[in-house]
Amino acid sequence: QAQLVEAGGGPVQAGGALSLSCTSSTYISCIYDMSWYRQAPGKEHEFVSLIDSKGRTSYADSVKDRFTIYHDNAQTRVYLQMNNLETEDTAMYSCHLSCTDGASEAWGQGTQVTVSS
Repeated sequence: QAQLVEAGGGPVQAGGALSLSCTSSTYISCIYDMSWYRQAPGKEHEFVSLIDSKGRTSYADSVKDRFTIYHDNAQTRVYLQMNNLETEDTAMYSCHLSCTDGASEAWGQGTQVTVSS
């Protein structure tokens, strides 16, 4: 089973940018989609963005035009480039891998993003 590790979170001022990354520390044998989710204190777990096995992307309306999800060339690492950050983006960001055959999924531990005004 994949073991996902996120990196790149931290404090940033509103209007700034951060780039999160997610990679698996173990070999992934399936065809998979990768997503980012976030959870702010007192709020529900929220979908942020997805890149599927064919490279197609989707975004939550709240981050569209500000966030970009993409693979590296080897498709071993997924990035979430977050621009023009808002205080409402403050949350724990976690990546999620889902095998397209439904056989397996995995979550990372999360990386904290804190946006200050």
